[in-house]
Amino acid sequence: MPDRDDLGGAWRVPPSQYLERRPKTHRIPEPRSCYVTLRDGVKLAVDWYIPERSSASALREGRGEGQRFPAIVILTPYYRRFAVTAPGAEPSPNVALYRDFFVPRGYALVAVDVRGTGASFGTRDSFRSPREREDHREIADWIVRQPWSNGVIGSTGISYLGAAACFLASTGHPAVKAIAPLFAVHDTYADHVFPGGLKCITVTETYDDLVQALDQDLRDQLGPYPYFNDKRYAGPAPVDEDTGASLRASAIDQHRDSFRLRDLAPELAFREEPAPHDPDLHSGACSPYWYMLEAKGKVAIYSISGWYDGSAFANGSVARFLTMAGRDDRLLLGPWDHGARTNGSPWRDRPAPEFSVMAEVLRFFDEHLMGLDTGIREEAPIHYLTLHEEKWKAATSWPPVPRPTRLHLAAGGSLAPTAAKSASSVGYDVRFGVNTGRASRYERLGAFAVLDYYPDWAERESAMLSFTTAPFEEATEMTGHAVVTLRVSTSERDGSVFAYLSEVEADGHARFITEGGLRMLHRKLTAPPESCKVTWPWRTFHRADAKLMQPNVAEEVRFALVPVSWQLAKGSRLRLSIAGADGEHFAQVPHGRPPRFEITVGGQDGSFVELPLRR
Repeated sequence: MPDRDDLGGAWRVPPSQYLERRPKTHRIPEPRSCYVTLRDGVKLAVDWYIPERSSASALREGRGEGQRFPAIVILTPYYRRFAVTAPGAEPSPNVALYRDFFVPRGYALVAVDVRGTGASFGTRDSFRSPREREDHREIADWIVRQPWSNGVIGSTGISYLGAAACFLASTGHPAVKAIAPLFAVHDTYADHVFPGGLKCITVTETYDDLVQALDQDLRDQLGPYPYFNDKRYAGPAPVDEDTGASLRASAIDQHRDSFRLRDLAPELAFREEPAPHDPDLHSGACSPYWYMLEAKGKVAIYSISGWYDGSAFANGSVARFLTMAGRDDRLLLGPWDHGARTNGSPWRDRPAPEFSVMAEVLRFFDEHLMGLDTGIREEAPIHYLTLHEEKWKAATSWPPVPRPTRLHLAAGGSLAPTAAKSASSVGYDVRFGVNTGRASRYERLGAFAVLDYYPDWAERESAMLSFTTAPFEEATEMTGHAVVTLRVSTSERDGSVFAYLSEVEADGHARFITEGGLRMLHRKLTAPPESCKVTWPWRTFHRADAKLMQPNVAEEVRFALVPVSWQLAKGSRLRLSIAGADGEHFAQVPHGRPPRFEITVGGQDGSFVELPLRR
């Protein structure tokens, strides 16, 4: 089935119907561009598109001089625009989605190469440098000074761009009224680079290779990345004033001194711990949550993610929504991967989503930037799609299922409503080669295209330790965060533990549902801070709270899996699988020492999983 917004009746006015009310009324001009000089002398390359009226008379009048528009700003490290060598290539693959949707409907669009990227000068000193936040404030100042600006600014974008929108909102600039961070982190550490305290090598290495190739214009190294490897691309486009591209060449030369994520990440292995060379540089300072309370009650925020989003990005969207909790804050969770390039549902009609995320964002911006009465305030603040049922649903609070159902791990591999009276243990020898394959949620973080997610899950799962329920007597919805509590010992002083849920259908076919993991060093739990409200187990990931395991002594290890909404079919069984590695995506823990786990089952301290089930 498709992910169309009319399935389930979750909206009073579905996004697609709203879009029919907002036809294109303007033309998209060729971009103008210039350098904007910042407080420290660094020059940022900026493009802008001002809507042109569609009528012939308006076109004769020029670009609509004298008109003023709300502006949507896109802050990107992936080139605001490519130079192209032949016709037919889209020069702005990272901006075209927003340009083509918003400019024809009366919004000015501004696209910026953030410092140290594209044709902009400067260097990058970290992943989403704190310096960029002040840069964004100055870009907002530049926008409101332009004769085409009506003094109102919004921002949106996928991934880095969405987090940059959060940085912009947190500056407190009075012109910024609404943002829509799409598939974007709230906490760079736990949502992205170190989910569960585990180093994601897809980010620190594969993604880092892409960043270096783009920042330094190493075109021959872009071959593996389908979004950037068009042979007609010839590096970042120079700005209008740079007619000989000499300024662009100077900017790219500066980029060669930028940081490397694979080198910096180990220095940020504990959350909020400063890098040795700079007490002000740490994972918090590179994260929206560190600043976002400055925008609480001042900026409307629409957080959007998907059940197959990369790493733990869905956690970021939920945490941002819970933390900000304003009257006009909203949350949308669909069946999509990172960026909604693919509908990941195994029951879809086709890989490409039919739901228009941009239509929903347009309605949101029309309300808060354009000042139109869109009716969005009468809609529920939360919408999500339930996989396998393939229907959209609405909710007024998160989690939609407030009281979880507990199932207990048992000897013999069962997962049961009651625990065995006597305790025993189940052993598992970790192998670092166990992994989730090359069609997982993590591949999109490295800019690789995936059309079918976890297609060989039964094979992957067979190398893990599994516990399975009896068949469900009726179709059962599971929406929210599943939480695993293991009483486990390890033969080493540290270890990674991964947990996965899958639906085993009546014919025996296993389908991946969701996953989560934790480095045992970080097992201590505490209450979340005001800057990062969550409804699942939370930990600081601070060095002071880290504690090695005592070999062969069982302790409680409790963590959440990435949220999902999934309907288990009548006759299906639910399976919990446990592993000690995902070798394709995470660094070994401990290096070169695969441990043996002993998991306690049954008795008063036996292991269990809590599931947000709704029958």
